[in-house]
Amino acid sequence: QVQLVESGGGLVQAGGSLRLSCAASGRTFSSYTMAWFRQAPGKEREFVAVISWSGGSTYYADSVKGRFTISRDNAKNTLYLQMNSLKPEDTAVYYCAADPRTYISVSYYRENQYDYWGQGTQVTVSS
Repeated sequence: QVQLVESGGGLVQAGGSLRLSCAASGRTFSSYTMAWFRQAPGKEREFVAVISWSGGSTYYADSVKGRFTISRDNAKNTLYLQMNSLKPEDTAVYYCAADPRTYISVSYYRENQYDYWGQGTQVTVSS
């Protein structure tokens, strides 16, 4: 069982940066595949980025590639999302998610691959 708590959201101007954190409880965090998803108002939740248990493999949605960086610190049981060059269309509630498998699934972009979810943190980008 893993509990996830996101933080770091807020209001930022377009072109600015934010770093989101996801603190995980439980001793098994270091073996989990971790991901970030987001949900904009009136839209379905969508995949943002995923990272393997070791941090050695990462994948990104095309919409954030080159601007966002996912990382993790297994010693601190924490997942991060560094978001640079933010755009108004990045406005959403951001969620972290955990997949107990040690490998990244071929369907890593699907919500149903993840067993545990945080409560979300709001990111608002003004134009």
